[in-house]
Amino acid sequence: MRSSESDRTAAVSPGVRRMVSGLVFVLLTWGAAGGAGADGHARLKLQYERNTVEVVRRVGPSVVAVHMRAPGQRVDADRDGSRMVGGSGFVVDEDGRIITNFHVVAHALEDPSDPGLDLAQGATLTVSYLGTPEQEHPVRVLGANPDFDLALLELVSPEASPAPGPIRLSDSDRVQVGQKAIAIGNPFGLHSTVTVGIISAVERERPGLIGIEIPYIQTDAAINPGNSGGPLLDSAGEVIGINNAILSPGGTFAGIGLAVPANLLRGALPELRAGGLSGFAAAAAQLPQRPRLGLEVGLRVADYPPALREELGFPTRGVVVTGVSEGGPADQAGIRGPAQAVVIDGRPFPVGMDIITAIEGKQVARAMDVQRVVLEHDEGDVVTLRVWRDGAEREVEVTLSVVLPAD
Repeated sequence: MRSSESDRTAAVSPGVRRMVSGLVFVLLTWGAAGGAGADGHARLKLQYERNTVEVVRRVGPSVVAVHMRAPGQRVDADRDGSRMVGGSGFVVDEDGRIITNFHVVAHALEDPSDPGLDLAQGATLTVSYLGTPEQEHPVRVLGANPDFDLALLELVSPEASPAPGPIRLSDSDRVQVGQKAIAIGNPFGLHSTVTVGIISAVERERPGLIGIEIPYIQTDAAINPGNSGGPLLDSAGEVIGINNAILSPGGTFAGIGLAVPANLLRGALPELRAGGLSGFAAAAAQLPQRPRLGLEVGLRVADYPPALREELGFPTRGVVVTGVSEGGPADQAGIRGPAQAVVIDGRPFPVGMDIITAIEGKQVARAMDVQRVVLEHDEGDVVTLRVWRDGAEREVEVTLSVVLPAD
């Protein structure tokens, strides 16, 4: 006959019972302490999660999927042979206009370099919103800035579309490495996908869509094809960047995503709203005979190894003159290019040249700072450069003129 539970307990010696009782006490005490720690961890975890949920709830409806179809056979073509490209965007003003990447919509345009930004024959451009992803609303490209890979879309029939409010732009100059980053977009056609990570780096200088250096924000929040044009948000739900590119040999996310800083968008918005192409490259493309300085600035002071900068006594910031057009404006003004190069870890660094630290009284940190000022002037205008050479700075006046390419 099987003994009852009470019988088995009674059969245990008092010494064993005391030991077991003590063990139970220890286990329960440890469990209580572990539970308190777990609850504390859970509270922290929930606080982090609640923030993400609140941000997505509040601004998610203002993020859209961008759909582009254009004639042309392709692997991912529709049955009619049209080319399908997916991207993302977000509402940026009270009129319901939408920001996305220029490369998301460029293939739908008749001629991406045409200021008219008209759709190609047979091409369509639409957006869909959270909650009604199956409903596509036609849009047109109002303005574009290829320099920063930005495009501003305008609804063809705003009265027939949802009217979510705009997402506020943050001051991207205040972004700090390690802070939270939330990406919302349309990767691989999966509408309103949310990923979370941190800011991995700031001012990650890399050539953008057309080769102009962009001081990207780097994040480890997962970004994949289709995220382009969507917002990168901070914990306040404000846009700190526009998701733009990934660095991956396989074409999918490998931990490095790049976003165009929100302050570049803020500066570009007035021209985007005015319509047509804007930016440095657009101006140069539309007016190929624009006046120039007649020099190349291919490196920043910051690109040099710190030890070499210190040894050469370089200024704290500026752009390095890596080439001077013979007989051009800079050459006539006495601007000097490299005399030789120092090779460090297999990479050559020019030395013995001038460094431009300011133009027209404005400090220079990258090539675009020089380009912006030059494109604001006409042939015959005189611009003043502040130039560092051999440990001393001086001001040099350069008369802009058209520099024709050599035959």
